[in-house]
Amino acid sequence: MRFAALFPPMLLALSSCGNGGSKLPDNIDYHTHIKPILLKNCVPCHQPGGAAPFSLDNFERVRNKAKTIVKVTESGYMPPWPADPAWSHFLGEKVLSREEKEILRRWFESGAQEGILGPDNSNATTAIIRKAPDLVVPLEAISLKGDRQDRFFLIKAPGIMEQDTWVRAVEFAPGIPALVHHFNGHILNYDGRRKDHRSGSKAREVQMGAYGEHFPLLKLENDDGSYPERVHSAVNYLPGMQGQFLPEGIGTFRLSKAFSVVGNDLHYGPAEKDTTDRSSIRIWFGSKPPERPVYELMLGTNGVVKPQPPLVIPAGKKTVHYCRFKVNQDISLVSVNPHMHLLGSSIRAWAEKPNGDTVKIIRIQQWNFRWQFVYTFPTFVRIPAGSEIVVEAHFDNTETNPDNPFKPPVDVAERLEYGGASMRATDEMLQFIIQWTPYRKGDENIRLGGKP
Repeated sequence: MRFAALFPPMLLALSSCGNGGSKLPDNIDYHTHIKPILLKNCVPCHQPGGAAPFSLDNFERVRNKAKTIVKVTESGYMPPWPADPAWSHFLGEKVLSREEKEILRRWFESGAQEGILGPDNSNATTAIIRKAPDLVVPLEAISLKGDRQDRFFLIKAPGIMEQDTWVRAVEFAPGIPALVHHFNGHILNYDGRRKDHRSGSKAREVQMGAYGEHFPLLKLENDDGSYPERVHSAVNYLPGMQGQFLPEGIGTFRLSKAFSVVGNDLHYGPAEKDTTDRSSIRIWFGSKPPERPVYELMLGTNGVVKPQPPLVIPAGKKTVHYCRFKVNQDISLVSVNPHMHLLGSSIRAWAEKPNGDTVKIIRIQQWNFRWQFVYTFPTFVRIPAGSEIVVEAHFDNTETNPDNPFKPPVDVAERLEYGGASMRATDEMLQFIIQWTPYRKGDENIRLGGKP
């Protein structure tokens, strides 16, 4: 099997940190050495309004957290980046070199000096800080019982604006990140003359799998019984996900001035005590109408092809499962999102081209249920017609798996309930979600990174 090169080797951002054996700087300070490391690997999440619980966007905040930064980076706990950079690369890659970790440690141990703010890095922080969302739509407050049970909700968040606009990115912001397991939602564009979309129930607890009932339960249809325009899968969330910013016009969609964000699957993990969650939807507007639509393809559980062999993991065993799908047209990959639960141990995916070459897509050698990103490629990745996309997933249902929810282990499987697969964390899933668009000549040279 021949592997076609997908991307050039990753370039290190720090000129002061070369390959192994390079000499570290004698006098390490924040502005010259520490700030560039944090901007690339930490500040994208650790900024005001970001996904992390505190900010690292200035010297004082970093100095106050210096000891913690050293501890979590040396242990490998931070920055979270499960994808293997030796296999393929993605936008926003966060991987610290050995030299970078050593620079952080020596800076802390030498007194965490600030240094002098120079002209080359004076505006670096503002270039990383994400633009505030143009619109924040709060969801209804959800009361959760502390009975250690998974809970599932349908939820509607109506919005109103002065005029129609284009949407570039949408993000689900969890109120209590430790409890929100996932959120799958779409956007409904209403004609205000046919429906008061603000009326009716805004949140309903449902049995797991009752997601197809969200239209009648939340009274989402128009007054004449017709359905509003739907933007499918407009916003999705798993732990660690943030809004995806693509170049203007790629994946953009229309948002009418009367709209509703509908969570047809809001899943909370078990709560230890009674609490209330108030999550929200963040929306960034675009300036261009849609030029290239982005489609979604799901392999595995609930997907177009099922895991083989069937997803059953006996107690005390380790198993391997595959998904295979042949594409019938030239496509350009935008991003991928692997998904498993607590027994997942590793996953990798590739495409076998008709000429025998293989395109490496993603490899995660140590699966972490707590960090499940949408991985966006630096450029479109062409997969020619006739290629077969292959996903290989490993599961570990032994006592040595620290995330195993059952002690001792019990048989775990992909379970079907209410017409769909169980999404409880203690059951299992294998999903591989691909975002793609029809291939155009020259796609390989189009950079997908957009400025937020």
